[in-house]
Amino acid sequence: MDTSVASAAGGEEATALVSINCTEFFETFRDECPHHVVMTPDLSKEWDEYQSEFSATWLATMIAKKRFYYDRSPENQALCNKIEGTAISDKERKEMWDDFHLLEAALKTDQTIISLDRSIRELFARATRHVREIRDIIWVNPEYNEEEEPLDWLKNGAPPEEHRKLRRGIV
Repeated sequence: MDTSVASAAGGEEATALVSINCTEFFETFRDECPHHVVMTPDLSKEWDEYQSEFSATWLATMIAKKRFYYDRSPENQALCNKIEGTAISDKERKEMWDDFHLLEAALKTDQTIISLDRSIRELFARATRHVREIRDIIWVNPEYNEEEEPLDWLKNGAPPEEHRKLRRGIV
């Protein structure tokens, strides 16, 4: 779960559509999905800085339910360099570096990323042309309900559907 989702989820007080969608996604994940939340040191730092009150409570619940996995393994610098090598500008390289921890957490667990960030998704999708290791990562955006139907996906067990894989590009 990317920090973008954690900061957008607003709980019952949410009025913006993205906030409502993220809140519903978190609630459905918690109540109807058997999956775990994965956290790395970098992701944990981001969550600590940007999470909403609702997502902080949600995370505490996931920890209490023992549906939380903290990955402390070292960063795969070779893979990071390979992915950054697909960037066509310094700006893209920095964006890829900043969100590499999402890919790494996904690769070490269930190969799934939940994020609102369409631009980094596009960069990583483009990188799959040269980086085979990330081609099968599932990317779901809880903001795009009509396009991605993320709640239905969760309720169906969050299967690794082909159209959600990075190698398929943007939904």
